Amino acid sequence: MSIYELSRTRYDQSKRYLAGGVASSLRAAMKPVPLFAESAEGAVVRDVDGNAYIDYLLGYGPLILGHAYGPVNEKVYAAMQRGITFGLQHQGEIELAKLLTEVLPCADKAVLSGSGTEAVMLALRLARAYTGRSKIIRFHGHYHGWSDSIYTSFPSADMPSASASAATTGAVPPGTAGQSELSLHDVILLPWNDQAALEAALAEHEGEIAAVISEPVMCNSGCIVPRPGYLEFMRKATADRGIVLILDEVITGFRLGLGGAHGRFGIKPDLVTIGKAMGGGFAVSGVAGRAELMALIENGTVSHLGTLNGNCVATAAALATIGELAKDDGAAYVKMEKNASKLTAGLRTLLGKHGIRGVVNEIGPVFHFMFTEQPVVEDFASFNLRDSAKYALFAERMLDAGVLVRPNGLWYVSAAHGDAEIEATLDAADRVLGGLR
Repeated sequence: MSIYELSRTRYDQSKRYLAGGVASSLRAAMKPVPLFAESAEGAVVRDVDGNAYIDYLLGYGPLILGHAYGPVNEKVYAAMQRGITFGLQHQGEIELAKLLTEVLPCADKAVLSGSGTEAVMLALRLARAYTGRSKIIRFHGHYHGWSDSIYTSFPSADMPSASASAATTGAVPPGTAGQSELSLHDVILLPWNDQAALEAALAEHEGEIAAVISEPVMCNSGCIVPRPGYLEFMRKATADRGIVLILDEVITGFRLGLGGAHGRFGIKPDLVTIGKAMGGGFAVSGVAGRAELMALIENGTVSHLGTLNGNCVATAAALATIGELAKDDGAAYVKMEKNASKLTAGLRTLLGKHGIRGVVNEIGPVFHFMFTEQPVVEDFASFNLRDSAKYALFAERMLDAGVLVRPNGLWYVSAAHGDAEIEATLDAADRVLGGLR
């Protein structure tokens, strides 16, 4: 009998009622079967079959403090007792917005929403309204949510329907069937980390571009950091042309430090989108930035809607999570980065031990592990040369060994991971890599 027998049964049952059997398309890619969780605590998640896994998926990023973190749960529970949502204003909104303006270097004001996709939608709307222009520059391999106006084909091992042609054609392929033919008409898709390509596009479309939207680190596609001077050029080139610079920090925000990646790199965008780690596992996101842009919401020029925006649970979770991350001068970040470095160093050593070619790109407590013949992976084209099938097999065998990792190679380390989890993970990786040669 399979050790995933009950998960298989639940999956078959789920498909009778839930389209695709999963609540998010990403989850369908898990092999040998999408797992059904029973419970989790700290760095460990348990499935319905009773199997326990050291978790580096971390809910696709939000669980920066680990599962079922007591201090956050306590404050959320206390907020729930007073009322979950009112459709009215409450103190938590003020406190969270104030905190965001204090910790995010670019934030004069902030607004709250429910998901990263919603935050990006609002940021793009603000940029277009502010500039009176329509075109948006975005980059290959970046992910900005799944709304029609920005979702393009996104090659990835856990997004199997996407077309790899997006890396080279320069076209703007839709991310899914059902998108309007006109939805991406105003999107200009460029290679990232390529200053010359960006400069040429800005010159060609002078006076037409409302915004440049970019992840400050290309997390989903290789955890690739910006080349020296690239973000600085992006900032100056957009400012000189009156273009709104949006840094999408739904992944990097509160994961690379309280000030996000833009604080870490010393770049001040006009707008930043945040989510995931901000809520510690609860659904909350936001947009923060310059007062002149936020004024468009204040005066009613731009609509910002959402029944559950700034609800009591979301604000309590975000306040508690950020508060925990800020304790002891950010001790949680020191711990996470130390453990992530220990883990990535160990994985590189194991690649050498077993004679397997691979790359581990790391920044802070997030890294991308890939099998590739390329000595370095510094752009999307190089990333697409990885052996994604081999890594998917590695992820499946790591699951058998008691370690849960995302099939596309992106790993998150939380404050709940410690020496015992790192050592057990490396021991499992040693056994699995030994069988991949």
